[in-house]
Amino acid sequence: MNAQQLNQLIQGTILLEGNVSTRYTKAFASDLMSDVLRFQMEQTVLVTGLCTIQVLRTAEMSNITCIIFARGKRVTPDMLALAEEHHITLIESALTLFEISGRLYQGGLEPVYR
Repeated sequence: MNAQQLNQLIQGTILLEGNVSTRYTKAFASDLMSDVLRFQMEQTVLVTGLCTIQVLRTAEMSNITCIIFARGKRVTPDMLALAEEHHITLIESALTLFEISGRLYQGGLEPVYR
């Protein structure tokens, strides 16, 4: 699933599209960035309600190239600049983490682990 398809599922807004050729196969939802650092995250979408520069730094270290910010959180200009530098796709959505996770699962994305 590409970023455009993800965005349609969650009725979001793509703020920045990092790498248009990336196909996402997994999703991980967390507000705790230390949990994100525990797993291999290639082709994974991070769904979070945490809207800080720390999320971008964590994504960079974890090879995450798409972040969905839930609950209507707004990305700051600093975050947008850092995402552009590292080719990370950013999407905002008014839906909750629970709603976004359910829609992504129904759309075919798998969890990072079972």
